[in-house]
Amino acid sequence: MTVERIRELLDVQPFRPFVMHLADGREVPVHHRELIIAAPSGRTLVVVQPDDSMNIVDLLLVTDVSRTQPSS
Repeated sequence: MTVERIRELLDVQPFRPFVMHLADGREVPVHHRELIIAAPSGRTLVVVQPDDSMNIVDLLLVTDVSRTQPSS
């Protein structure tokens, strides 16, 4: 996965939540565009979750991305 592809997903209007699927089987939901930041290298992402926990994601380990339904 590339940072450009993630940016495309973040720039969609209106924003649609998505899930990043990782090589180890984990899933990292992205609920809002304001809750994700990319490192300057573009290889690492930090995703903040609604409970204030954080996921640090190496983009080389993202195998797929799927859309989710917006939360109410």
